[in-house]
Amino acid sequence: MLRDSLRSNDYCFVAEWLGAVCGYLISMSAVDELHLLNICVRPDVQQSGCGKQLLEALCSKAQASGMSLILLEVRVSNTAAQRLYQNFGFEYIGTRKNYYPATTGREDALVMKLTLSPEVNVTQCR
Repeated sequence: MLRDSLRSNDYCFVAEWLGAVCGYLISMSAVDELHLLNICVRPDVQQSGCGKQLLEALCSKAQASGMSLILLEVRVSNTAAQRLYQNFGFEYIGTRKNYYPATTGREDALVMKLTLSPEVNVTQCR
């Protein structure tokens, strides 16, 4: 999936801190919507703003490209990521049952969306 995203026109961002990669984001576009496929931040720099900066870059690129919506799934157990998305303006729209593999079987995913408009500037997407 990562290789395919890098070869296509998908939006992929890498964040660096002190000369080292601290996180990345991969999304897939479809018409006027983006689907956030993966956002990953190194454990030792989580809570440092790296994830927020990756989301800001995605939001900026999406708005500049005329996108209207960003969708994502997040594990029910990943409350830190849920907080990041909620603070950024994402809202809960549904649940995908048994979406993620887990050590004890499967885990549900929360589906979230961020509605974009050309008039909204990037700093307001948080």
